[in-house]
Amino acid sequence: MILPLSSDTAVEVVVDEAAAGTRLDTFLASHFPEFSRVHLRRAITAGGVEVDGRGGKPAYRLKANQRVRIVLPEIPREAPAPENIPICVLYEDDHLVAVNKPPGMVVHPARGHWKGTLAGALQYHFGPTLSGSGGPTRPGIVHRLDRDTSGVILVARTDQAHSRLAAQFAERSVQKEYLAIVAGVPERDRDEIDRPIGVHPHTREKMAIRTEPGAGRPAQTFFEVLERFRGFALLRVLPKTGRTHQIRVHLCHAGFPVLCDRQYGGRAQITRDAVRGPSDDAAVLLDRHALHAHRISFRHPATGEPMTVEAPLPDDLNTLLTELRADCQ
Repeated sequence: MILPLSSDTAVEVVVDEAAAGTRLDTFLASHFPEFSRVHLRRAITAGGVEVDGRGGKPAYRLKANQRVRIVLPEIPREAPAPENIPICVLYEDDHLVAVNKPPGMVVHPARGHWKGTLAGALQYHFGPTLSGSGGPTRPGIVHRLDRDTSGVILVARTDQAHSRLAAQFAERSVQKEYLAIVAGVPERDRDEIDRPIGVHPHTREKMAIRTEPGAGRPAQTFFEVLERFRGFALLRVLPKTGRTHQIRVHLCHAGFPVLCDRQYGGRAQITRDAVRGPSDDAAVLLDRHALHAHRISFRHPATGEPMTVEAPLPDDLNTLLTELRADCQ
């Protein structure tokens, strides 16, 4: 039985006796055949599905009379149209491409962002040579970065490469290194944050530290202070897990949020006078969160050889660091 809720896209399904013991993703696929199993799994792992008010997992076995609530995702459109958008290629061969994603670019089409995406740019530059394993809207996309996060991202050119790279991410053998400029100065030179992360209890677009049973998933982030400034710091950050918004949530929880993080840091931009003290110069130095995917290390999907690809800091973060260093002189 399907019960409509107040939201236009949220529905609740009551599990009957015949469906008892069925996997959650299989159960949803039988009720919503217009969505692929892969798409429904993504909805589950993104926190869009609850079983009796708690987050579920795709393989969870349902019990009779449980209530499954799902915020239905949008049905994927066709593959993004090729767009002649310049991209910076850091590495390329017949199996994969590594690109330096600029800040402000969405990785793949989503609600409100159908054009100007990295996926559209990849379609133009690499077209049919991209892997189709990620679905029509994610040609070659193995992992993603938030819109305002700049830096290196891997793209698969064959289905086999896609599968092997995805397996490395799943087994956590890929090492990702970020650079972050934060508000506040950590006391310790290096530390690890180990706190579970789940969907925010009141704002579904955000994540939060969730310690209630079943509400959060384990998450660990290591950081090291590279430079300290007056009221700010440059950190090297290595996430050991890959939860949504993990670095931003963890650093905010620790008391030094990523600078200019609208969702978690409370400040949308920083000006020159905010760095150097009161003055007539209110030029905006940065208006996106100061997080950059600096380096990624993995095994080549065809040869198995260790590889490291590095993306240089973009101009906006370099400019901000120059101002911060000048303020300390």
